[in-house]
Amino acid sequence: MRILCIDCEGPLTLNDNAFEICRSFLPGGEVFFKTVSSFDDLLADVIKKEGYSAGSTLRLIVPFFKAFGLSNQKIEEFSLKTLRFVPGADRVIKNLKHKMEIFIISTSYTPYIKALCEKISFPFQNAFSTFLDLDSYSMEEKEKEKLLLFYQKIKKINLSPPKGKKSLSSEEEKALFELEEIFFKEIPSMRCAKIMEKVNPVGGEEKEKAILACLNKTCSEPQDVIYVGDSITDTKALRFVREKEGASISFNGNIYALREAEFACISLHSFPLFLIIKKFKEGGRNLLLKLSSEWPEMLEKEERKKLKQLAPESIFVKVEKENFPFIVEESEKTRKKLRGKIIGALG
Repeated sequence: MRILCIDCEGPLTLNDNAFEICRSFLPGGEVFFKTVSSFDDLLADVIKKEGYSAGSTLRLIVPFFKAFGLSNQKIEEFSLKTLRFVPGADRVIKNLKHKMEIFIISTSYTPYIKALCEKISFPFQNAFSTFLDLDSYSMEEKEKEKLLLFYQKIKKINLSPPKGKKSLSSEEEKALFELEEIFFKEIPSMRCAKIMEKVNPVGGEEKEKAILACLNKTCSEPQDVIYVGDSITDTKALRFVREKEGASISFNGNIYALREAEFACISLHSFPLFLIIKKFKEGGRNLLLKLSSEWPEMLEKEERKKLKQLAPESIFVKVEKENFPFIVEESEKTRKKLRGKIIGALG
């Protein structure tokens, strides 16, 4: 049985829910989130810290949600109100869910994924997400005050996304040291560390484990999987599927996703992705290899006509050494155009 495993933010929605929560509820939250996200990417991709998983930003920022008075209800209401789809993505899922088994594998917080499932009538039991429950914990005033001091300190730390870097400058090493002191020494010694301990982001290895759970549930083989992702949290899932000869697709992905994906789909609309998934269902990875070399000529006449209307500049290619710089440039340009420069630049 061929199955679709797809990330949420990027391939399906335009949001970065955690970033948007910070921006909307935390003073200067945009700067705070970008610093923590860069710290996360640096540890995962440059330092390659042992036992560290990409996507841990969602765990590190949770104590600060509590310090600023956020609750489960506030996050659930905000997630539902701000949910925005990639053009056509809601119809793609609705059209495909009666044709094949679909699983959403997302690093996003559970309240956001619940909102998504509610919006498109998708079975929540087929969705993986990062569990979040702020209401289960109380916070003493003394701890809150200490976290707010850390918060101000983090906002003053200048750390850029480490894309493509192999080593760190002396300033970056200093910033890294300061953030490691806060997140791995100071906060773990506080009672509020229990909030972080319960948050296990579905990123990195957790996404690979989720694919294995989907295979087990459907009695499918790895070559029966098409996985669609777009960021650093998808790298291990993309690599796993590629190495097992399933179909690994970067949809408007950044450099992290493109390093591991076998195929790249670049588009301002989801219709090309629908066509790619449909072709995979028909003929597996081998048919996608053919499609990627004959895009869009290989499509049926009506498909080409609709593609011209909805996504005339779409690209679908096999990612290779020769075209890699071009694909990265086009993919990241489209990513920022679709999701905005700030969210598009996040790892």
